[in-house]
Amino acid sequence: MGQGGMHKPRPVRGYFAIGVEGISKPMNLGNLMRSAHAFGASFIFTVDAHYSVRKSRSDTSKSVYHLPYYPWDSVDDMQMPRDCRLVGVELTDDAVELPSFRHPSRAAYVLGRERGSLSGEMLARCEFVVRIPTAFCINVATAGAIVMYDRVRALGGFPDRPVRAGGPKPE
Repeated sequence: MGQGGMHKPRPVRGYFAIGVEGISKPMNLGNLMRSAHAFGASFIFTVDAHYSVRKSRSDTSKSVYHLPYYPWDSVDDMQMPRDCRLVGVELTDDAVELPSFRHPSRAAYVLGRERGSLSGEMLARCEFVVRIPTAFCINVATAGAIVMYDRVRALGGFPDRPVRAGGPKPE
């Protein structure tokens, strides 16, 4: 158990990062950073962030003191670790539905701006594109938390869900 009776994410092989292209609202970045810290991300990043986000972040867990933050100016400036697979999160027709996606062991997930989508340049850099099965766009920080939860759920070594309602039987 973690601090205050909370469960820490189970350790998984590999690592992941999460970031946003073109984010403009400090509260959204702060929320995403806090979630990244809670889910065990290795680093967080922004690409072409609005100036207001760079000068003022809202993050109550102070995640920038616990994991690296990379504020890249452009897609060309992005420098991912070797063998890190870039995964775009976007509502495109050819995107893989998140519940069907096998997460790479070394991945960086990138989400689109609040009022738009990932740029064509960013999509071209992505090895995979996934979509959250929703009827319409959701808040960028919420989308990031869903992707991170799905990764931890899929790779965290949890037992399979039971056929009947409820949790697994204690051994």
